Amino acid sequence: MVHAANVQDRDGAKPVLTQASHEHPLLKKIWADGAYRGKLIARVKQLTGIELEVVKRNDDVRGFEVVPKRWVSERTFAWFNRFRRLSKDYEALTANSESMIYIGMIHLMLRRLCRC
Repeated sequence: MVHAANVQDRDGAKPVLTQASHEHPLLKKIWADGAYRGKLIARVKQLTGIELEVVKRNDDVRGFEVVPKRWVSERTFAWFNRFRRLSKDYEALTANSESMIYIGMIHLMLRRLCRC
C-alpha cells in the first residue's frame, strides 16, 4: 500500500496492517522500526492479531551498523532504485506508484526464479 508523503508512518500503519491481516491470515509477526512504538503495538495486536515487534538499534554503537531484520527493508528499497520509474517519485497517483512497485518486484522475482 502506498500513501501520500504527508501521511505519517504510524498513521498509515493501521490500514496497511489491517489489509495485510485480511490478505495473509497466517501472518503472525511484523518487524518495524522505532517509528511504530507506543500504543500502536497493542492496537495492532487487538485489531489484527499480528504481533508488531520494534527492532531497535544499539545505542552504544557509533556510525553505521547493520541491524538484523531492519536491513531487509532498506535492501528492498535499494533494489527499487534499479528501476527508472521507482528511482524517484514520477507518478501523480499513489495507485500508479503502488503498481510500479508490484511490477518491479515481479521483475526481480522472475529474474531470480529463472536465472535469466
